[in-house]
Amino acid sequence: MIKTTRLKKIGYRLLIINIIFLLIKFTVNDEENGLQGEDPICEPIFYYVSAIIFFLFTWEINDWLIKKNNKNVVKSNMDFSKGVIVLVKTLLIVLPFVALTYYLAIFEFNDICRIDAKQPWLQFRIDFFRAALLLFSLIICNLFYYATIRAKEIENSMHQLKQEVMTSKYNSLKNQISPHFLFNSLNTLTSLMYEDRDLASDFVTRLASCYRYILDHKEKDLVTLEKEMNFLDSFIFMMNVRHKESLSITTNILVNPKDFLIPTLSLQMLVENVLKHNYFSKAKPLDVSIFSNNQKLVVQNTLRKRKEEPSTKLGISNIKNRYAFYTNEPVIIETINDFYRIEIPLLEKNIKQFNTTPDS
Repeated sequence: MIKTTRLKKIGYRLLIINIIFLLIKFTVNDEENGLQGEDPICEPIFYYVSAIIFFLFTWEINDWLIKKNNKNVVKSNMDFSKGVIVLVKTLLIVLPFVALTYYLAIFEFNDICRIDAKQPWLQFRIDFFRAALLLFSLIICNLFYYATIRAKEIENSMHQLKQEVMTSKYNSLKNQISPHFLFNSLNTLTSLMYEDRDLASDFVTRLASCYRYILDHKEKDLVTLEKEMNFLDSFIFMMNVRHKESLSITTNILVNPKDFLIPTLSLQMLVENVLKHNYFSKAKPLDVSIFSNNQKLVVQNTLRKRKEEPSTKLGISNIKNRYAFYTNEPVIIETINDFYRIEIPLLEKNIKQFNTTPDS
């Protein structure tokens, strides 16, 4: 695989070199520039072979210096100053080799190369500076190419790191739910054991069902609306036992719950958020409605804010952050008359990837 990649790389570079050489050959007047010697074959062959050697040698040296620079600075991109240093080092290595090659061809082995140079030093300077200019352009293009590739690699690494951080944060947010739910349930169960043992038995059964759901879906980011609603039925039973006539929770789901997904335990958190921040009693019961509206799920309740310290809104922030993994559709929060409502998107079942640009 490495050899195949290497051969493709060399083949690609040879193609570029041949294109450049042909463009120069067709645009330069051979007779005026002294590029046509007595032998019409030897001179073009020399310039062609020397061009291939110069270009490949320069390309390899430049690649090596760039990779050496990247090893020393793994976490950053190649800035302008580092690019200039690599450029200068490449030229310092390559140009003496170019100068020596043209000097030997014109002055020492002209009987072989057959370069028609009426003014040898002028011809040497023309050839040298032409080659230097072309190699300088090659190095600039190669540096730009590597800088682009490096920037893309850094962007991909940052993208992957951000996704990993967000996944870790998501799991942390999700794991905050279970302890709070268990604590409240055990408090309720303790009271029931002295009041109604049959109801306590039913409560334990529902609690076991809820916790089985939590444990079975602990590692799952999303569940079907059907499974979440089945869990919610047991949860509503437990809340009704706990709060009795003070609370009324109704559901009305018109969409097919098998066709949509929502974040695991999101409905439980929304209902608990309602109970936490609203005052309710037998005289003034709290009405909570959970219903579908197009491709959104609405949790609506009568608004009776508790007289307490300002809310930290951690529960709502949790919901928003969890949804931000999957969609740019917002979680809508609004107060209409005496009702407080939250709309959460219903996600399509074919959703696969995290959304990595959530709103803050």
